[in-house]
Amino acid sequence: MKEKEVPQDDGMLQGKTRDLYYVLDENGNYVNALSTGWEPKNIVMQQAWDIINEAVAGVRDQVLRNEASTLLYHMEKNQMDVKLLSQYSGVSKAKIKEHIRPGGLEKATQAEKEAYADSFRISVEQLLKLDDPDSHHA
Repeated sequence: MKEKEVPQDDGMLQGKTRDLYYVLDENGNYVNALSTGWEPKNIVMQQAWDIINEAVAGVRDQVLRNEASTLLYHMEKNQMDVKLLSQYSGVSKAKIKEHIRPGGLEKATQAEKEAYADSFRISVEQLLKLDDPDSHHA
């Protein structure tokens, strides 16, 4: 790709990040060039976020139907499974599985709740409730 062909299609990450490309300048030398976005990539990223937001909404509904605790909601929102949350929080996988069941998070110790909250970078108060449904990513 030539330097003047680097795509500059604004997308959801506009102003937040840019992609680095190695391109040919007018002398045929490789140089760095930054792109604000590329339409096909922007479309795929939006589709991925739509899928993630749909999954988060589904888990939110499960919590509202008392089929799971808010811990499962925050795991889904942060794209974490039991193994990953265990690695981040230091809480055993067995305990996490217990805590994602309806009413299970109430059985967690304060230290476990704090470990979960720290893993999600939220407060314990936020851990114990659902977010506003319109506060999803993208």
